[in-house]
Amino acid sequence: MTKRWRHVLPWLISAALLAYVFGWATDWDSLRNTMRNADVPRFLAFTTADRLAYFVVWTAITTAAMRRFVDHVPVGSVFAIRGGAELFRTVSNPLADGVTLIGLSQLVGGRLDAVLAAAFVPAICHMFVMLCQVTLAIPLLEGGAAANRDVVVTASILWLLMLAGALVVRVSRTSSNRGLRRLRGFTDRFPLRTLAPFLLAFVGVTMFDVTIQWLATHAFATPIGWTDLMARIPLLYLALVIPSLGNFGTRELAWAGLFEGTATREELIAFAFATNSVFLVLNLLLGLVFLPSALALLRELRRKQQAGEALPAPILHDPVDT
Repeated sequence: MTKRWRHVLPWLISAALLAYVFGWATDWDSLRNTMRNADVPRFLAFTTADRLAYFVVWTAITTAAMRRFVDHVPVGSVFAIRGGAELFRTVSNPLADGVTLIGLSQLVGGRLDAVLAAAFVPAICHMFVMLCQVTLAIPLLEGGAAANRDVVVTASILWLLMLAGALVVRVSRTSSNRGLRRLRGFTDRFPLRTLAPFLLAFVGVTMFDVTIQWLATHAFATPIGWTDLMARIPLLYLALVIPSLGNFGTRELAWAGLFEGTATREELIAFAFATNSVFLVLNLLLGLVFLPSALALLRELRRKQQAGEALPAPILHDPVDT
């Protein structure tokens, strides 16, 4: 029953959100006017660049994390598996990420725990960089902290969670508790000096993301300030954790709420809907391009396993390993 709900939930959430956004909360005449005012070629160029760059860079960072902490996996194989999984992103982000993790685990001998550990590196680094980004943007926002309490509250909660996690790790270094000892053994494999390149990479990723979104909103005739985007795009990503179908409904509602006052509600919804539509097409194309290679790779891995040929059986590498 739980598995069934897990499959049905994204469809129900998306249906409810789409019904609310487009069936009740949207002035369709205003939305159509917004679409007509957009510079469609420039918007498509910027949005396409955003999605493709994010795919390439995130896959490259994932590959670097696996090669650094798990095993010397081929770059092309990681791109094939992650690219093929983009087909599932047309349904939901969690589904695509789950398929990616399973595929990568097969690439390194079925060690899903090792792949999860490697995935932990970019996820935490990305979260930390975005949290710093939001914090730095708060005093630059119009009205400062007092006029942007949604940003301040979200940043405060995330900093508390981050500090709580750091405190638990600190306590684990002197604790005799079995669970905390295991946590210590895990975190010791990721000292700060090994994370620095990943943190720097995500600084570049987040700055590119803000800049390309700034260009896209201007091309769509719904311009949003660079500082506003810097402060609120991370909040958008938090909202997109909700398991909706292709992020439809969730993105539109979150974008309209986060950037209220920068344009009319219909203009903001139109921009988010157009962005989602472009991303949907690109995810589909990426999946169709890479899926044959991913399936061929997994078939070959399965053949080797059935033939008794050696497969990688990596453990997490120590940071001092070469």
